[in-house]
Amino acid sequence: MSFEPVALDHTFTAPIGVEVKGQTWSCVEVPGSADFFGTKRAVRVDLSVDDVSLENVGLMVTGRGGHMLSLNSGVRRKLRKDIGDQVTVHLSRRLS
Repeated sequence: MSFEPVALDHTFTAPIGVEVKGQTWSCVEVPGSADFFGTKRAVRVDLSVDDVSLENVGLMVTGRGGHMLSLNSGVRRKLRKDIGDQVTVHLSRRLS
């Protein structure tokens, strides 16, 4: 089953830091994502975080029915941000 990419224009602001099994991960939770995407499964998207563009990124499931974006140390370094800092995320295209 193939999926045709779909243009998105969805922006939100959220802090870096999602609690998973008692630990804080360097992720950003996508608010209302299960309803927005119509699925509770992982989704691939193109997006930007503040002024850093990221392509073909997997949004992982949170275990609570939503999705989260993992920000590795390289991306956080480019952003000059870490856990607890706010970022603005713009979803521009859904790939899966």
